[in-house]
Amino acid sequence: MKISMTSVFVNDQRAAHAFYTDVLGFETRHDLPIGDDFWLTVTSPEAPEGPELLLEPAGHPAVKPYRDALMEDGIPLAQFSVEDIEAEYARLSGLGVVFTQPPTDIGEGIVAVFDDTCGNLIQLIEMKPEA
Repeated sequence: MKISMTSVFVNDQRAAHAFYTDVLGFETRHDLPIGDDFWLTVTSPEAPEGPELLLEPAGHPAVKPYRDALMEDGIPLAQFSVEDIEAEYARLSGLGVVFTQPPTDIGEGIVAVFDDTCGNLIQLIEMKPEA
């Protein structure tokens, strides 16, 4: 068994697609119309055949209270790994990304949290080399 896809709920799929591709640097894997929405997935350019991130429409009634509670408590909905968190923090900050937590050492790694402009907090993590 392996993880092939996970999702984040987004308020506007097209705006989310622009943010996740143009700002974060992911690449489009699928962009297929399904009724009023899309089967819209992105992947990492570092692992184009790896797991997909589905930009899921946030229309279900359970989504808003769930995401509101996470946002209010400062809990990220998803986590992405990076090789150099300071460089990624500088790059994304330069593109106008708003961080709610700057790079912070948590022992086993360094984390930072940003607002994805689509209704979610996303955590970046750089794992420290094993001793």
